Amino acid sequence: MSITINILYTGKKGNAKRFAKEMTESGIVDKICKTKGNLRYEYFLPLEDKESVLLIDSWENQTALDKHHASATMQEIAALREKYNLHMSVKRFVEDNKNENDDKFIRK
Repeated sequence: MSITINILYTGKKGNAKRFAKEMTESGIVDKICKTKGNLRYEYFLPLEDKESVLLIDSWENQTALDKHHASATMQEIAALREKYNLHMSVKRFVEDNKNENDDKFIRK
C-alpha cells in the first residue's frame, strides 16, 4: 500500500521557488528519486499562490518512508528549509485502490 504526501512549502519573496530550484539543481531530488522505495518526488507551482510550491512525494510503504526520514538526505532538506525560512502544510494519503465508482468520471 503506497503512501503519498503532499507538502505545500510557503515562504516570502520567492523563497519557496528558490528552495525547489536548489533541491533540484544540487542533486538532492535525483538522490531521493533513486532511493529504494521512492515512487515519486515532484515539485509543482500553484497558479493562485506565487509564494508556495507543492511537493508530491510517494513511497512504496511506511518502511521506505521511515528510512528516508532517517537519512542524511533528510538532514540536507531540513537545512534548506531553514535557509529559505519555509513553512509547511502536509497532507498524507494512503492508496486504497477502491476507485471503481470514479471510473465513469475519468476521461482516458
